Amino acid sequence: MKTFSLLTIVPATLAFGLIFTDANLAQTPQIEINRNLQPDPLILNGKSGGSVKSNCGNITTAPNQIIQLKESLPYLRLIVESQGKPTLLIDGPGGKFCVQADSYSGGKPELSGYWQAGKYSLHVGELSGQQYNYILSISQQKK
Repeated sequence: MKTFSLLTIVPATLAFGLIFTDANLAQTPQIEINRNLQPDPLILNGKSGGSVKSNCGNITTAPNQIIQLKESLPYLRLIVESQGKPTLLIDGPGGKFCVQADSYSGGKPELSGYWQAGKYSLHVGELSGQQYNYILSISQQKK
């Protein structure tokens, strides 16, 4: 009897979990990017940090932004600006990457280069444990 109850409850619990996960992702803004990005740079705003501790600072459970690249791009650059100590966690077709500020990027997390087609979930994290307004700049222009 206990086995039957578990076999009934566990799939139902998993189904509800998937529904709520899809609902969170559905609320995350998604932008399609192609070779002719307009405007360039594309400027997005939000709030960094969150309640989830990660190896890339504090982040939110759902991504701050989702970008969909319809085709591979030879060059794309993402830069985060914030008053705090922002990070950028990128989860995409090539894996998961944590980008932190360094002296080369002027104290701003920046990632540029070749990007393959696919969906990328972006989390703007915060190392200080606080939350700050951020600006995310997406560009196809080289510095």
